[in-house]
Amino acid sequence: MMAYTKEDIIRIVREQEIEFVRMQFTDIFGQLKNVSITASQIEKAVNNQIMLDGSSIEGFVRINESDQYLYPDLDSFTIFPWRPQQGKVARLICDVYNPDGTPFVGDPRGVLKKVLAKAKSMGYDTFNVGPEAEFFLFQTDEEGKPTTKTNDEAGYFDLGPLDHGEGTRREICLALEQMGFEIEASHHEVAAGQHEIDFKYAEALRAADNIMTFKLTVKTLAQKNGLHATFMPKPIFGVSGSGMHTNMSLFKDGKNVFADPDGEKGLSKECYSFIAGLLHHVKGFAAVTNPLVNSYKRLVPGYEAPCYLAWSASNRSALIRIPASRGMGTRVELRSPDPSCNPYLELAVCLAAGLDGIEKGMVPPAEITENIFEMDSAAREAAGIDALPGSLEEAIHAMEDDQLILDTLGKHVAENYIEGKMKEWDEYRTRVSSWEREKYIINY
Repeated sequence: MMAYTKEDIIRIVREQEIEFVRMQFTDIFGQLKNVSITASQIEKAVNNQIMLDGSSIEGFVRINESDQYLYPDLDSFTIFPWRPQQGKVARLICDVYNPDGTPFVGDPRGVLKKVLAKAKSMGYDTFNVGPEAEFFLFQTDEEGKPTTKTNDEAGYFDLGPLDHGEGTRREICLALEQMGFEIEASHHEVAAGQHEIDFKYAEALRAADNIMTFKLTVKTLAQKNGLHATFMPKPIFGVSGSGMHTNMSLFKDGKNVFADPDGEKGLSKECYSFIAGLLHHVKGFAAVTNPLVNSYKRLVPGYEAPCYLAWSASNRSALIRIPASRGMGTRVELRSPDPSCNPYLELAVCLAAGLDGIEKGMVPPAEITENIFEMDSAAREAAGIDALPGSLEEAIHAMEDDQLILDTLGKHVAENYIEGKMKEWDEYRTRVSSWEREKYIINY
């Protein structure tokens, strides 16, 4: 992204005849929100004078303390390429502040900023993140509602005519590049209708902003082409679900601290401790990285999604993988997150867990090189391999037992997040499904 001043933005809005600017922010459940302003209000916007009613946003504030302000990150300014040339629309990603000028404790972007400040206090100047977000493209019915039909017979890395989403995927890549993304790869994924677009890593706060922009772009351009894009982790039974593998690396004085040419497997002591921290806290932060009831339908053996707590330099059945690249490219890949998560909270808890491992000098268990999915429970137990929570309810209780994760989120976010997710679980738990009717209604 480019570096902009207030004057730059005011000038561009006038010169480009931009008519609307979306002031975007994200709620604690990862939903993108915005206040849309006309071009006449741009000076107020860049001077932090745009207000919102926080009591209308789930998990924000009570009705008697509703006034909040949007402070735009000026460098996030971009023009949406899919809007018409007449009546252009731009956006600014914002932090949420209280009327007294203090950051709002319920702003997920602020939660990530706090952990990045902790990393800086430990001497780490950059936390780089490269996400790999998968999604499905489905056809819509006569009313424009999504179906689970794909009109697509393609598999991993296939191309047209088998890959009918190729044209839409191409449009998405071009739009993202116009907004400053560097697209490294895009391809069809394992399941019919499933796609992946990989964009270049970025510093963590920008990476989280990029994930939110990516999701908006994918959904918008799919809809424009009469399709529905979903980041739901497991929309179809019996096929692979969508993950968001998250590649992470820490830098100090411009050097990748995870790399050590003299270390075992070319990895530093800090890298091993970071891995250990992730493994130690992964159950506690699963409700953040895998936030839906549906997330736990993906985390089952046999569909590439990792559900066992292990690490490996190459084994793709392990929760944490170390890709082959070394030197400046050394990174830790956490394979459990899915793209329905709030990226600000996801990166905050991952970094906090890794830093905890470094601070405490944690040591990870031995590397697992064999296919964990093919091991029986006795073999896994003998190897000391634990599993991720099996449901959203289990994940919530694991979060409640992990003080580091609660402290990382902060009291306000943690309480509201847990309350919202327990409501979601209870709604699911008490709902009678079509599976139950098919299974029981005749025999019983």
